[in-house]
Amino acid sequence: MAGSSDHVSRVADRLIQIEIELRQLGAWESEAPPEEALQSTQPFGVDKLEFTQWLQFVFIHRMKVLIEQGHPLPEVSGMAPMAEEHFRTREESGQNLIDELAEMDRLLSGGP
Repeated sequence: MAGSSDHVSRVADRLIQIEIELRQLGAWESEAPPEEALQSTQPFGVDKLEFTQWLQFVFIHRMKVLIEQGHPLPEVSGMAPMAEEHFRTREESGQNLIDELAEMDRLLSGGP
């Protein structure tokens, strides 16, 4: 189980790095979107949330709950391509956030 604990620690570290990158981009929000927006059933909440809002208020929040309660973590992740698409039309490149998300994708999808 030590490997599992180490894996969870690495995922938790990535969550912190993702938050840091969102803050550096000025995309970290102090107020949550309306509850209705957070209940979206679309992938990444694309119908009601900006991708960065989904990261903050859905992904990071849910991952923290899973870690704190000792629940299994997702075994598949593909956020980096969505981040690339999100930043394609924006002034900021978001490359550091994309890199962090690629690392999270790798960790959750079984990478070392």
